[in-house]
Amino acid sequence: MLGSRWAGVAGRGEVACGARVRPSVGVVPAPDADVPAAPQIGDLLLVEDDDELREVMAGALAADGHRVVQAADGVAALDALAERPFDLLVLDLALGAGPDGIEVCRRLRRAGASLHVLVLTARDGEGHVVMALEAGADDYVTKPVGVAELRSRVRAVLRRIRPAQPAREVLRHGALVLDPAARTAATGGTPLALTHSEFEVLRALLRAGGRLLSRRELLRAIFGDDAYRDPRAIDVHVHHIREKLLVAAGDPDAIVTVRGSGYRLRGG
Repeated sequence: MLGSRWAGVAGRGEVACGARVRPSVGVVPAPDADVPAAPQIGDLLLVEDDDELREVMAGALAADGHRVVQAADGVAALDALAERPFDLLVLDLALGAGPDGIEVCRRLRRAGASLHVLVLTARDGEGHVVMALEAGADDYVTKPVGVAELRSRVRAVLRRIRPAQPAREVLRHGALVLDPAARTAATGGTPLALTHSEFEVLRALLRAGGRLLSRRELLRAIFGDDAYRDPRAIDVHVHHIREKLLVAAGDPDAIVTVRGSGYRLRGG
């Protein structure tokens, strides 16, 4: 966890300009349920010393469903990073008193933290951007930055670092339902006790969606090839699937025999 790795890196007693700097960290509440969430939402730490600008940016990001923690200076940022993990750090480079954005980034990377860092800079010239990148920043945005651009950049970062998981495949045809990941099949809610080969034959037919499959295509669905295998074995598997459908009060005629060619699902 990030927090444990940051223990002792920065504490609440850090002093800037001869005075104790109190952290200013607040959590922006999540949006109402009727606000549409972004496809990828994340835990964000937003570090910006301009209170008004920070509130505007935090509100826009929270409206996309992100959980946003605010920090007004480098000390507060370091303390927040020590307490909990984040998916993304949005970090202003010019933070006034205390460690600036580049120093925050340096300490973050020295501690071994790998979270994505997007820096905000209003400074002229590319020198500060280069310094930030060399300190461990991943990307940058030049201020003034529009709210729409900021939201888009954050969404793009989260898509890269946390790719959406593919939807779980569940195959359906009428009352037939087959879940390849769970290796389960049912008809009308009644489970079908299929052998491995029967399961693969039924999966291939469901995936074909009514398209005719030859016996050799069905053999390849079971074994990966059809070498040295008797295509008539498919007839046995289909016969057993039909029997099990009948016992489960399903429709054994859902699998149609195309004489001399193979099998398909009815309705295709």
